[in-house]
Amino acid sequence: MKLLLTSAGIKNKSIHDALVGMLDKPIAECSALCIPTAIYAISGGADKAWKFLSGQAETPMCELGWKSLGVLELTALPSIDKELWVPMVKETDVLLVNGGDPLYLCYWMRQSGLADLLPSLRAVYVGLSAGSMVMAPNIGKDFVGWTPPNGGDETLGLVDFAMFPHLDHEMLPDNTMANAERWAAGLQGPAYAMDDQTAIKVIDGEVEVVSEGQWKLLQS
Repeated sequence: MKLLLTSAGIKNKSIHDALVGMLDKPIAECSALCIPTAIYAISGGADKAWKFLSGQAETPMCELGWKSLGVLELTALPSIDKELWVPMVKETDVLLVNGGDPLYLCYWMRQSGLADLLPSLRAVYVGLSAGSMVMAPNIGKDFVGWTPPNGGDETLGLVDFAMFPHLDHEMLPDNTMANAERWAAGLQGPAYAMDDQTAIKVIDGEVEVVSEGQWKLLQS
């Protein structure tokens, strides 16, 4: 499985080059499915979903020049036959997974059945903020917003590290390194604090940080 876990999308040449290197053909020849689901669980979600899908969100994902784009809305999938969407997911080249609330995203990944498919897919998974955080074992209580039926902060656990995105973002005054270190102290296992110029590439379990900004590996 190939993962490109970003804080804010394909923000610079280094992250773009990493993405191109993970694909087996040029972006212009690749099909992509966009997953906006996580954004609906935060304020203004419908507007933010449209901006993500239309390439107006300042977090480059959908506007990179894909051959084709489709929308995979996870909340709809449990109500339709799997034959209507599973073949499409298996055939696509890239999954573009929006930010928002990571626990809401995790819940619908599981409810839809997508979580079970992910490890076997040939697609490159590109996460944005919550779309990246959902791959961790846990997100930490600081990031709990929407509460799942069983409570807790558990996510998919498809990587063995957690992520603190948007480090030192001008619009997020609480996203300091000091707060990231306090957050990491409440987790088990490694955790990365990463700004919007940083992504983490994971191929067959091998982890590589791709950055033109600031990041730090925090051991809890």
